[in-house]
Amino acid sequence: MQVSHLEYDPSSPDVMMQFYKRLFPYRPFFHWLNHDHTPSKLFTYREFAFTLAGDVYLRYNSFANIEDFARELRRLNPSRFEVGAIYNARPRDKRTLRAGALQPQMRELVFDIDMTDYDAIRTCCSGKGICKRCWAFIAAAVTVLDSALRNQFDYHHLLWVYSGRRGIHCWVSDKSALSLTDDQRKALVGYLEVIKGGAEMVKKVNVRLGVQELGGYFSQVILEDQKCFDTEEGQETLLSLVPDKTIVGKLRKLWAASPDRTSSQKFKDLNAEISQIGDRKQAQALKQAQEDIMLQYLYPRIDAEVSKHRNHLLKAPFCIHPATGRVCVPVDPEKVDKFDPEAVPTVGGLLYELNLSQQPKAEAGADPLRGDWDRTSLKPYVQMLEKHSQALIRATREERQKRMKVEGMSDW
Repeated sequence: MQVSHLEYDPSSPDVMMQFYKRLFPYRPFFHWLNHDHTPSKLFTYREFAFTLAGDVYLRYNSFANIEDFARELRRLNPSRFEVGAIYNARPRDKRTLRAGALQPQMRELVFDIDMTDYDAIRTCCSGKGICKRCWAFIAAAVTVLDSALRNQFDYHHLLWVYSGRRGIHCWVSDKSALSLTDDQRKALVGYLEVIKGGAEMVKKVNVRLGVQELGGYFSQVILEDQKCFDTEEGQETLLSLVPDKTIVGKLRKLWAASPDRTSSQKFKDLNAEISQIGDRKQAQALKQAQEDIMLQYLYPRIDAEVSKHRNHLLKAPFCIHPATGRVCVPVDPEKVDKFDPEAVPTVGGLLYELNLSQQPKAEAGADPLRGDWDRTSLKPYVQMLEKHSQALIRATREERQKRMKVEGMSDW
């Protein structure tokens, strides 16, 4: 008798054990963190933290190789686990070191964007809820932040990962990003941060680069889909962002006489009023106010504390979210608009796929860490991680070859 995917409870230890034994992509995961095939300090001095049944939390775990990691992951069978910094010694030796001796040295530059910070704006869902419509806020954030990190900071190795419920994480693995100090991370985040606490805006010249990318999102998401200015409350929020009291008075009067005007029509009304301003300086100030409105509604809400400190732990890719059962899968930033969080594979669905599959299991002597993920809908997501990991390995090899060449020349 076949088991329905609904009967695979993500909170069940037996279900999670099957996931860690048969589906977790150990080798691509190792290559991503290690940047090489042979274990290096990027992996062996790396902290892992595990959450076990009963909210037991185990920090400062580290492993000599991927085999040790896989063995312990299967033994502990955590409901989730997190990845931390690379330290100056093995984190598992913390108790044998003098107090304060264990210090973080390197860490991916990470970003966390949570849908909850858009609750004051989105009209389709709230709280823990998320749908394809409000995912557009995350898509806009990814588009702006991905572009800024690549074009303004020259980072290349960005891994975007769906959090499993209502957010997304970004892991920047460039060597220059790994080496950033806490002060440098704080400065970088300060440069990028525009919306504080989900609402307060900090005006900066550098964010004007993001306005052009947000223009299409603003029209489609804010005006046409979410209809943020249809209600009187939304309308008043829009007017509060317009610095010209004369224009505000005209618009309020117009909209009071025509209460059925849509968000798109109301924003066109604002554009029309601005176009009639004869004073160039005043018109420019109002144009900037329009851009500020776009930023206020769509600029990425960054959880700055996650990004500032090397010792911060962040949920690992390919974990299972215990509430939704969804896998924390990679997201292609170029296709983020098409990503549907409600269509992400769940642990129950994946095990159900294996249950239905008639393909034979891996033969004896095959890689014991490969698992059966390639027989399920998890395959394209693992392939994304593999592609990302191989790019990191190539970068490491090229750096090593350059270093050897320089050292060889110095011998002359």
